[in-house]
Amino acid sequence: MKYISTRGQAPVLSFEQAMLTGLARDGGLYVPESWPTLSADEIAAFAGLPYEEVAFRVMKPFIGDAFDDDEFHAIIQRAYQGFNHEARCPIVQIGENNFLLELHHGPTLAFKDLAMQLIGQMFEVALKRRGERVTIVGATSGDTGSAAIEAFRGLDAVDVFILYPTGRVSEVQRRQMTTPTEANVHAISVDGDFDDCQARLKDMFNDFDFRDGVRLAGVNSINWARVLAQVVYFFTSAVSLGAPYRKVSFTVPTGNFGDIFAGYVARRMGLPIDRLIVATNQNNILHRTLETGAYTTKGVTPSISPSMDIQVSSNFERALFDVYDREGGAVAQLMEQLAKTGAFTLSQGALARLRLEFDSADCSEDETSVAIATVLKMTGQVICPHTAVGVKVAADKRMTGTVPMITLATAHAAKFPDAVEAACGVHPKLPPHMADLFERPERITTVANDLEAIKALIKKGIRE
Repeated sequence: MKYISTRGQAPVLSFEQAMLTGLARDGGLYVPESWPTLSADEIAAFAGLPYEEVAFRVMKPFIGDAFDDDEFHAIIQRAYQGFNHEARCPIVQIGENNFLLELHHGPTLAFKDLAMQLIGQMFEVALKRRGERVTIVGATSGDTGSAAIEAFRGLDAVDVFILYPTGRVSEVQRRQMTTPTEANVHAISVDGDFDDCQARLKDMFNDFDFRDGVRLAGVNSINWARVLAQVVYFFTSAVSLGAPYRKVSFTVPTGNFGDIFAGYVARRMGLPIDRLIVATNQNNILHRTLETGAYTTKGVTPSISPSMDIQVSSNFERALFDVYDREGGAVAQLMEQLAKTGAFTLSQGALARLRLEFDSADCSEDETSVAIATVLKMTGQVICPHTAVGVKVAADKRMTGTVPMITLATAHAAKFPDAVEAACGVHPKLPPHMADLFERPERITTVANDLEAIKALIKKGIRE
């Protein structure tokens, strides 16, 4: 399996090279040259298998010879051994043909753990074999950063620097990033919003002298391995509800389009998905784009679902690449327009194809709070604001019939205790392994939204 850039001007890479590279040198994102498919019989055989075995079978066609079978099995086993649920991603029913897919049983209580723990193990094996070191820089709207720090903390071959927007993540999210004591991990508070952090990250990747000098690698969802790991739970959940013998639908709370794109990949691989529904909060650029065809940034309004407070959804570029018939030049032109004007307009053909793949709706702050309270009243479940956005959108978009609706429950409610308590009166408690989080000392470095200042911090922090 080879990987190509969505902008068509970067070298073709192997899986391992694409994983360690992150962003392509032409500014694009790596995607497989073609989509491997699984037969109905192969999908049906997933029923009853451990999560780790399904993960191996789903991801194996994408990794080529990067890891042999025994090595890859061992990587997957190590990645998920720290999860506190045997099913890894259990399903909970909250209504008739209405389910939550719980993705928050990893060490940092968010869906990002499913991918980041795996990437951490893959990086360690690949770098040790190569005898190399890398500097990982990431941007986070809340959960990616803590998941990355947890996955890479203490590793000899990696230094990690996470950019997060000052005052725009929850206190639990911030403390998960700032309390680890290992010398190789660093949380950097940037004066700006998530889009600023993500822009500075891309600026660093596009500064080839800096990129090569520090051996820069990325673990944001620009990294293909992140998206690939997330494909797995679409298969496990769908099969548990009867796939491939019946279709299922998914509602996905999303800001950066990575998780919903993983569902698209699962569909391309042969999973019989009826509907893929994009659920956005008040920062609803993805919903507006699917409604109008105009991708127009309007600035970010802080919300109680901060991980979705995004206007530049990086993984949307991967979807555009497919709906523009994999013409890298067309995608590059759209991205250039976005960089210059903050907007672009889809062709009618591309918009029509997107609408065949994705549906969408948005959810206000008040509606988010009401959804939290309603789910608690009806089921006894306490859900986080991001999950609540998905639940509200799923309720709006559900159709009568026998197709199950699965909403991705992306984070534990305890990561957003103030918003949850305000909505339903319950103050969700952190699990035992995090019970002392608010007592741990923090290490925070604050910096202006300035590329040179951020680069200087990173160079200073890299271990010899």
